[in-house]
Amino acid sequence: MGLDNAAMAQLDQIIGHGRRVSQDKRLYRMGDSFKNLYAIRFGHFKTSQVNHNGEQQIIGFQMAGELLGMDGIGSGEHSCDAIALEDSEVCEIPFSRLETLFGHMPILLHHFHQVMSQEIIRDQGNMLMLGNMHAEQKFAAFLVSLSSRYAALGYSSNSFGLRMSRTDIGNYLGLTIESISRLTSHFRAHNLVTVEKRELHILDLAKLTEMALGGEVPRLSDKSKKGSKNISDATGNEDREKIVK
Repeated sequence: MGLDNAAMAQLDQIIGHGRRVSQDKRLYRMGDSFKNLYAIRFGHFKTSQVNHNGEQQIIGFQMAGELLGMDGIGSGEHSCDAIALEDSEVCEIPFSRLETLFGHMPILLHHFHQVMSQEIIRDQGNMLMLGNMHAEQKFAAFLVSLSSRYAALGYSSNSFGLRMSRTDIGNYLGLTIESISRLTSHFRAHNLVTVEKRELHILDLAKLTEMALGGEVPRLSDKSKKGSKNISDATGNEDREKIVK
């Protein structure tokens, strides 16, 4: 961020010790008082809210190097749950002490404003994705977004682990788990991605980006349909089809 050693030392003094959060445990709950920001040291999280039907709706995924907790700055309480997708660790940053530092370090305040701006832009992109895109476009945009975020943090943009389940991805994108399985098979059949367990390898990032921006979507081939059926077979559809036959 361009801070000198003295400024870095001041910042280090307000950052608490690492806090471990086990898989499926909450870092904070919706309605909790806002006191800290949390820098993810390692691991992944999902944030969710309760929708008007009383169901959990996933609103985002966060990874190492990113901040959690900014949802509570305005109202003084958190507006969502933050749940660890795997065993993770965060560093607590007391916001009141951080605000004090902002008064002495304009460059730190500027950087924080940049982070908040990026969050707003990401939220706007998510709203556009969920509101106006068809299923293939949503899934392509989701993968492209993950790719760019990993790249910004210094990781590979083409190979990364999907720490979230297909159920979580479907919840986030407003699609069924069957649709996520079908889309994965579709993308694999057209040599856009490969998937080994939860390790995703993007083979054609340019084509995925084009699809995310509204470009032509490859037609669902017989090969892709077969692949989609094979995935759905794991849920027991194959057995039912055998009985019918």
